[in-house]
Amino acid sequence: MRTRTSVGERQGERSVKLFDRVLNPREIRRRLGLNQEQFWTQIGVTQSGGSRYESGREMPKPVRELLRLVHVEQIDLSQVKRVDFEIISYLKESHPDLYRTLRRAVKGRNRAGGAPLALDDAGIGEAVGSIEELDSPVAVGGDGKGSHSL
Repeated sequence: MRTRTSVGERQGERSVKLFDRVLNPREIRRRLGLNQEQFWTQIGVTQSGGSRYESGREMPKPVRELLRLVHVEQIDLSQVKRVDFEIISYLKESHPDLYRTLRRAVKGRNRAGGAPLALDDAGIGEAVGSIEELDSPVAVGGDGKGSHSL
């Protein structure tokens, strides 16, 4: 028996299929069900420029990276800010165990087909009152090494 799938489930299936690391932009675009204009304008490339890339012209590295972020990783670039990357770098460097815990929580939630993870969903709101408290040894377990109990 075949059941109906929601738009979110179909998008999740699409992104999983895209992680096959398909390098052909035409194939990625077709799998997403977009026409050239819809696909290429999302990353600041004209339809005619995108057509040339799909026909074999070499894509500059910045265009390839934008294509990967927007169409493969499904990241909405309008929502990403510099401070987000700074926070990620800080967590990786100063609190690697907390970073790994959050990463596992997000991956688990994505596999389960859930909505994007909010920080409070991972319990960080209870473990750490604010980002500034991450520097405080008390906020992360008292040893200053990033230990915590989430």
